[in-house]
Amino acid sequence: MPEVLRYAAFIDPSEADGGNPAGVVLDADGLDDAEMQRIAADVGYAETAFLVGQDGAARRIRYYSPIAEVPFCGHATIATAVVLAEREGAGLFRFATPVGDVPIETIATDAGIRATFTSVDPVVSDLAPDVREALLALLGLSESDLDGAYGPRIARAGNPHPVLVIADRARFDGFSFDPVAVRSLMDEQGWTGTVTVMHRDPAGDWEARNLFPVGAITEDPATGSAAASFGGYLRALRAVPVGETTHVRIRQGRHVGRPCLLEVEIPPTGGIRVSGSAAAL
Repeated sequence: MPEVLRYAAFIDPSEADGGNPAGVVLDADGLDDAEMQRIAADVGYAETAFLVGQDGAARRIRYYSPIAEVPFCGHATIATAVVLAEREGAGLFRFATPVGDVPIETIATDAGIRATFTSVDPVVSDLAPDVREALLALLGLSESDLDGAYGPRIARAGNPHPVLVIADRARFDGFSFDPVAVRSLMDEQGWTGTVTVMHRDPAGDWEARNLFPVGAITEDPATGSAAASFGGYLRALRAVPVGETTHVRIRQGRHVGRPCLLEVEIPPTGGIRVSGSAAAL
């Protein structure tokens, strides 16, 4: 049985008991699909990452939730890169993921290792009206709850994420949902990522609730793939300055008692850069 490391990623240094837990298996070459799935289910975190050999200069990586393989997972990528940097020294790593090659830079700081991955090029498309209506109904929301400056879309930077932006903080904090019904819609639509619900605070930072019903989990504490997808969403909507690199901060996890911080760099073109730290649990 290979060693399973447990790390929390996207730790907010201003908060205690935060970060999104991820499993990390550094030597999974000898494991088949069923064994990786079983380990991920036993670990019980939103995702566990498995390094499964080399693809040229890149390390092949796969991600499993407790119920299925996931094409890409940002927080498990950050956690795995931090583990490698702690053991091999900080620098540039490259992961061959099921969605394409993802470079990840690591640097040593006084607070520990900080990692930044660059996503695959994001793609943003319309959310079909009937699906939009069904999703809002499952969350107990209406069109009037949405921020008119940010229309619903599907954003993909590895995984597809439907994106909703709620205007009112109380509605953002207060909506609830049936995890089974949301999972059913996600499976029906092929949404392998999360349902991404956002709110912008008066200071200009963003807060996220990422719905991801798997096993005992209902909401993900921090979602790197959703942060990258949301960066692509903002760029596609021209909600950030055109032709400039923009930095935004996303806080997540408050609603599930694990506050997290994701820092997002949105260049004029290409992949979105998402940064965070991680530490052993």
